[in-house]
Amino acid sequence: MGAGRRKEAGPYLGAALLLASVLGLVIMGGGLAAADMLRTLSSTAESGQASVSYFALRALGIPVFLLGVAIRETRYGLGDSRSPMVASVLSNGLNIVLDYLFIFPLGMGVGGAALATVIAQVVETLVLVGVQGKDRLPVLTARWRHIRAVWQLGWPSGLQWAMETGAFSVLAVMISMFDEVQMAAHQIVLQIIHFGFLPAVAVQSAVSVLCGQSVGAGRRQLVKLVARQALMLAITYMGLFAVAMAVFGMVVVRAFTDDVAVQGAAQALIWVAVVFQVFDAANIVARGALQGTGDVRYPAVLGVVLSWVCTPPLMWLLGYRHGMGAAGGWIGLCLEIMVGAVLFWWRLERGGWHHAADRASALAGRHPSPGVASG
Repeated sequence: MGAGRRKEAGPYLGAALLLASVLGLVIMGGGLAAADMLRTLSSTAESGQASVSYFALRALGIPVFLLGVAIRETRYGLGDSRSPMVASVLSNGLNIVLDYLFIFPLGMGVGGAALATVIAQVVETLVLVGVQGKDRLPVLTARWRHIRAVWQLGWPSGLQWAMETGAFSVLAVMISMFDEVQMAAHQIVLQIIHFGFLPAVAVQSAVSVLCGQSVGAGRRQLVKLVARQALMLAITYMGLFAVAMAVFGMVVVRAFTDDVAVQGAAQALIWVAVVFQVFDAANIVARGALQGTGDVRYPAVLGVVLSWVCTPPLMWLLGYRHGMGAAGGWIGLCLEIMVGAVLFWWRLERGGWHHAADRASALAGRHPSPGVASG
């Protein structure tokens, strides 16, 4: 888009939709097959059934979710951050309402939480489809070269998403196997964070688009400037949100449930979330900037390693062995975010993304601009 070739987005979107469909079905099949294995890993029949229900329902939503991701990223590339934001706000608001309805009045437990998430993802995707349809981009003109380019640029981020989502799903399953009180607290605080997280995601999307356009226009010196300004905006917002969580978080929790046990478990999670908010701002801005330049492998590898090294192991060590419950896994999540923030910014500031930007430019049919590698 930075090179001013807007119409060429059509075949690349078509390629992305094709890949999303195929991969979505493959991942869904693998998820459904793996779900039944959880039954044998659970300590009780009840926790085993809860784990199977959660994992299987989430797996069913993968194809639609990936189609939505393809359209969302295309909108960002076209400079439209408003439509994805509106879709995300609607999705998260619906998710919060359905979480409460399914978990508490209807008593569906962790399966209800999974179903609420899947329904919200479907609605978000449908909103994006409606917006994208108005552009009438020639998606059916995708050819093998477009598919190859999308695959080569996208597979690291796709693998990262799958592996990080897998780690987070394992965390959710481990929490559900602990007991329903911990799972309810996990879902409530997670929805609070998701809703407050939306502006930070918008900043990440904007910085990714602007950094990509800077590279496409041959003005790489703007990448760090854009990232630093986005960092200040994101830190300011997330810092204020952290204060709001610390002061009003339990008010929101009490609006969800009168269960004292759930409230107590949620309070511990809120304090962990308060700690990592500012670090999360730094993490997502740097990650978005790197991905925007075409440097997708470094954040993918680092994100996958940290998600599996920090979160599930600390859930087992602190949550199970030391009786901390869901808070143990959230401490692992906090560590993952903090370490990632430091290492992503190290990569960005040292300019390790330039070679990746050259490769991305070549795949898109551009030639790397001379004299801009200094950043």
